Amino acid sequence: MELPRFKLERYFARHEFSAGHLLACSDCEPLSMEELLSMADQETGEIWRSLRLGYTESAGHPVLRREIAATYEGIEPSSVVVAAPEECIFLTMTALLAPGDHVVCTFPGYQSLYEIARSLGCEVSFWKPDEADSWRFDPADLGKLLRENTRLVAVNFPHNPTGSLLSQGEFESVIAQARDIGATLLADEMYRHLEFEEGRTLPAACELYDRALSLSGLSKVYGFPGLRLGWLATADSEALNRVCEMKDYTTICLSAPSEVLGIIALRNRGAIIDQQLARVRRNLARLDEFFGDFADCLRWNRPRGGSIGFPRVECAEDTDGFCAELVERADIMLLPGSVFSYGKRHVRIGFGREDLPEVLDRFAEYLAKRFR
Repeated sequence: MELPRFKLERYFARHEFSAGHLLACSDCEPLSMEELLSMADQETGEIWRSLRLGYTESAGHPVLRREIAATYEGIEPSSVVVAAPEECIFLTMTALLAPGDHVVCTFPGYQSLYEIARSLGCEVSFWKPDEADSWRFDPADLGKLLRENTRLVAVNFPHNPTGSLLSQGEFESVIAQARDIGATLLADEMYRHLEFEEGRTLPAACELYDRALSLSGLSKVYGFPGLRLGWLATADSEALNRVCEMKDYTTICLSAPSEVLGIIALRNRGAIIDQQLARVRRNLARLDEFFGDFADCLRWNRPRGGSIGFPRVECAEDTDGFCAELVERADIMLLPGSVFSYGKRHVRIGFGREDLPEVLDRFAEYLAKRFR
């Protein structure tokens, strides 16, 4: 197994903690430890105070798995395994795929959703959106990619980096097509519940298809990436058992403090998500104004969910150079489209952070001086 360099993560490693202003983060505003602990009820407060730092159960703390299961319809705690979000992808791919299998994945996207499969000797086909149609992923295009030996379909909605979102009917079509060929569906749902319009949240894939694995966690919508807490939920007990066996070769178990903090977060999920969604909607309105003011420089394809967007840069032909100059001259980090292996005309912008209006003002000042 030989994995290529992870372009996005290497870019973040270079700039995330040196640039003064971040405009590419994919997560929502992180909460402080004090804020989270203030939400603890009597039971979770006592669990936290009496916590001993020994090993935890490999599949996750029983109370944590119960809280996770409660976020789904028809999923039991025994149908959940807890791991770091990135680890969940690695475990699923290595546990379920073999050389010669065919995999279909939404693209552009998070690199591990397709590169791990490739490294295992699988052939990967990309399901691509239509930029001219608001980055729409057409289920008919997915159908053209599926084969008899398609073992896994990996999808991500709301989609990173475009913010694209399927309709209910389109999502049901994806599931029906996977079911027809007996393929496993890995649904990256890290941005689920961060849809901008009321009533647009899709059911979790694991609620609709017995061979679907729903990937989620606390990093994006909740604002707790530092906990490194994610999970897989599925009715496929055989697949889950294989994932758990593979986990014995990686982390074995999660961090005990992270698990307890995760329980507190999930018990307060309504209030936390409402707060993050309100911030994202405010920032989205500010972005609409910003892109309207700079329509000659940037083409805004408004996302439908998540805390990220993927605008096209009109004032530069190479967004590698554009982003490099931006961080050098304005101390602002944006992600060039090349980190998604998607040419050099797009950038990913993140709008889940509280300081977005201030950073946008700085970005506007740079664009006005540089390109007008």
